Amino acid sequence: MSLLLMSILSSLLYLSVSSFEYEIGANEGWVVPPANDTRIYNDWASENRFQVDDTIRFKYRKDSVMEVSVEDYKKCNSSHPNFFSNTGNTVYHLNHSGYFYFMSGVSGHCERGQRMIIKVISSDQETNSGGEKSSASPSSPVLSSGVFKALLSQLAMSYVASYVFN
Repeated sequence: MSLLLMSILSSLLYLSVSSFEYEIGANEGWVVPPANDTRIYNDWASENRFQVDDTIRFKYRKDSVMEVSVEDYKKCNSSHPNFFSNTGNTVYHLNHSGYFYFMSGVSGHCERGQRMIIKVISSDQETNSGGEKSSASPSSPVLSSGVFKALLSQLAMSYVASYVFN
């Protein structure tokens, strides 16, 4: 029985966090940036290392978010989005590596800087580059509840194991 418990506990030690949720705009949310800071979203995105299966959360009021083609992004054209949401709390799943182009669907907002390019790397690219995800505040990723529960379970089991086996 103790051998089985040790096997389970040791396998949990290698549990890795496989995805993160990033929140766009921190406290301000997804808003039109100040006139003197129109690159704020792209600067933020370039400071983070997004991987396949990460998610990004857009919080906003009286606005929308769209994922568009590179051509539509360059022209701030909102007529043919690949994805559209105006719920005020949108979670977008980054389901493949490559570039994702986001913009506001409200007229004039994209032209005023409410747009962003996110580069998503595959886990192979992450391994080859030797880099780690950024943890710079305020763009720190938020652990999803499932990952948090798994980490909490791992800590609890480690505590029990140390108590039982010592």
